[in-house]
Amino acid sequence: MKQMEQDILEHLTERSWHRLRPGDIAKSISIESAELLEVFQWDNPTLDEVKADEKRTEALRKELADVLIYCFEMAALLEIDVEEAMRAKLEKVKQKYPAKLFKDLDPDHQGTHDIYWQIKREHRQKGE
Repeated sequence: MKQMEQDILEHLTERSWHRLRPGDIAKSISIESAELLEVFQWDNPTLDEVKADEKRTEALRKELADVLIYCFEMAALLEIDVEEAMRAKLEKVKQKYPAKLFKDLDPDHQGTHDIYWQIKREHRQKGE
């Protein structure tokens, strides 16, 4: 991951884009994520259906790359260690949403959504 961060920073510096405003990058992340979401406009296929659809998978690969590149650009310019930030966030999520509560639930079943939103509401009420 460190190599990717360095490659992105080099890419920005070579083009004199290393002084971009963070807000502009954040807007680009949002715009590209909307394009990622557009791949699913008007339908909601399962994971297996998406994997079986080569055309859709290729479109997702390209849009996901755009989102990730902008995310890495923001991190590189702000000197945020992406790996450390992701590991810290994953640990927080593990604590907030314990695996034992979700492990045997069907992701398409309402119970999974109910538990998730219950936990989310409780944390919001605490100001977390």
